[in-house]
Amino acid sequence: MPPGAALDALSTAVERSLQRMSRLRQRAEAAEARRDEVEALLAKMADGTANPADMQTRLQALEKENADLHRRIDEGRQGVDRLLAKIRFLEEQR
Repeated sequence: MPPGAALDALSTAVERSLQRMSRLRQRAEAAEARRDEVEALLAKMADGTANPADMQTRLQALEKENADLHRRIDEGRQGVDRLLAKIRFLEEQR
């Protein structure tokens, strides 16, 4: 392998390694942030300031609200699609 090609290959390998290290660092930082959140939540549960039953009730309410919002968005999209179809029809009639 010519020296220039070997240097290019080494440069590419180093660049890939640096990119991978950067991605791994980001993942590690994100995992540490999640760990800190979980530890804080567990501390609240341990000292009684956070009630798991209340959290479950809140989660269920939010999931229900989310489902309702998704349904309303779908209905809105269908209405927009109908309006667009009417507009296209009227434009074709010109």
